Amino acid sequence: MTTVAQVLQEKGHSAWSISPDATVFDALQLMAEKDIGALLVLEGSALIGIISERDYARKIVLKGKYSRDTLVREIMTEDVVCVPPERTIEECMALMTAKRVRHLPVLEGGRLVGIISIGDVVKAVISEKEFLIHQLEQYITGSRH
Repeated sequence: MTTVAQVLQEKGHSAWSISPDATVFDALQLMAEKDIGALLVLEGSALIGIISERDYARKIVLKGKYSRDTLVREIMTEDVVCVPPERTIEECMALMTAKRVRHLPVLEGGRLVGIISIGDVVKAVISEKEFLIHQLEQYITGSRH
């Protein structure tokens, strides 16, 4: 089974972040520039929240607020669901489904080491299934290499 550590090894450990005192507009600009759907909110090196496009839609647009006048800390999700690097992709998929989240920061010993998205999880699951299918085909046809 693929682990979060293996996914991060393939995709990289970088994770985009923003200060809680930045404006929501700045957060949206950074998300657009990096083509990502969420930013980690860091105070120093401490993870204190996450801000996503969903937060923007529900807490700014639908409430008639303005992104240039609102700070990230006002709309960020503070109760961040995190995982350790040894967690399996299947466990992450179940957690994401149960908690209704699309991004999981990865913490090792309390230190941020990366982030995985639902897209990363789906890609890893598909890769696992393709490998299994290939192995079964090799077994069935008797052409083991």
